[in-house]
Amino acid sequence: MIPVVAKAEPADFNANVRARGAKSMRAKGIDPDVPLPSGKKLSPFWRDCLDDLYREYNQTCAYLAVYIERAVGGVTADHFVAKSKLPRRAYEWDNFRLASAIVNARKCDFDDVLDPFVLPPQWFQIELVSGRIYPNPGINPVDIDRVDETIKRVGLDNDINRKMRATHFQDYCAGDISENFLRRHSPLVHFEAQRQGLL
Repeated sequence: MIPVVAKAEPADFNANVRARGAKSMRAKGIDPDVPLPSGKKLSPFWRDCLDDLYREYNQTCAYLAVYIERAVGGVTADHFVAKSKLPRRAYEWDNFRLASAIVNARKCDFDDVLDPFVLPPQWFQIELVSGRIYPNPGINPVDIDRVDETIKRVGLDNDINRKMRATHFQDYCAGDISENFLRRHSPLVHFEAQRQGLL
């Protein structure tokens, strides 16, 4: 993960998402300030701002820090504060994080994942040859534990993600992709390569 700068909500967001969500909750008898009762479902109006979310956040998963191809259908709006725990936050732009579908599913409604909107820089580091991701050993032990929990919760260090990061770096080193392509498609790998003086 790398820090993500929060973007302002779109001009039509209130009408298209927030107001419709509030109206729907009233119609369904859902109290927006208590956890969602069993059997109740929220109307997924957040999907109506997915194009805006995708554009504003540079088509990049907030957790994996890699480009998501919209064509493959893997783009979702993660609710950082789980909508099941606080329905009111289900329709708030500042609660959305652009996320790949698989990461969103792993995060689910757990609250032990670090927020990329307030993440300090360099808390996550990469061994570029292997793709292994790990906590910055220079941060305090409590924060190391928080980074570890995030890595485990959303599977940042599984074999698939390690291979992906290592391949991105190897492709750059082999001259198969440009630095600009690496920056756009794998910003965490680009950041780490730059931090380590390899660019």
